[in-house]
Amino acid sequence: MKHSYQIFLSILGILLLCTPSVSGQAVVYDEQKEKQWKSMENGPWDFSPAWYYFFLHNSYSGAEKYWKWSGFKSGFHIRFKENKSDVKRIMPTRVTSEETQNQKMKKAESERTYIEELYQEEVTRSADRNVDLAYSSFKDDFNRMQESISDGLLFCMKKSKGKMKFQVEQLTKENEVLCADIAYIHKTGVGYELENTKREKAYIDMKKRMETLVSRTAHLVGMAQAYY
Repeated sequence: MKHSYQIFLSILGILLLCTPSVSGQAVVYDEQKEKQWKSMENGPWDFSPAWYYFFLHNSYSGAEKYWKWSGFKSGFHIRFKENKSDVKRIMPTRVTSEETQNQKMKKAESERTYIEELYQEEVTRSADRNVDLAYSSFKDDFNRMQESISDGLLFCMKKSKGKMKFQVEQLTKENEVLCADIAYIHKTGVGYELENTKREKAYIDMKKRMETLVSRTAHLVGMAQAYY
């Protein structure tokens, strides 16, 4: 039996070595290598010659012998079990290349969408900065308080006959600075771009400052009435 097995291996080796050579320019279809490549990649788990892999490469091919009943053609056959192999499949280069390309395309699409969103946001913000939508909510209060300040300071000058000039000029200067700040925030155009949320916040602070000036003017009016 051992002698027969050795003869079988010798014949098998001779058959494998005696494959006729061809020119390097000829296209050769090698079914055995194709099966091995496909098995290692993502094709069916199959190798050829079957008996060769059963005897010499059983560990990684997972080859097993089984009996197949087929009448006069009944006999032992070889099948390959991937779960019995001690190697793992590898992802084919073409699949990896396609996946890499898909990832690049997805990344490029994501970046393009992000840039478009940023551009659209900037267009919206630019339009917002070029129109002062917040001033209208404060305009009436500003005008009303400015009238109170002007009338109060004028009353102090007349009532004191100019003796309260220093106090009046001090409040007048502070009010002029405040009005200049409001005008600056209200101004639009190149170099004066400001979001309306920031304008609104600034107007709220300036309204508080103006209310303080109104209160100080009223106090000065009270002094003028008391002393002059």
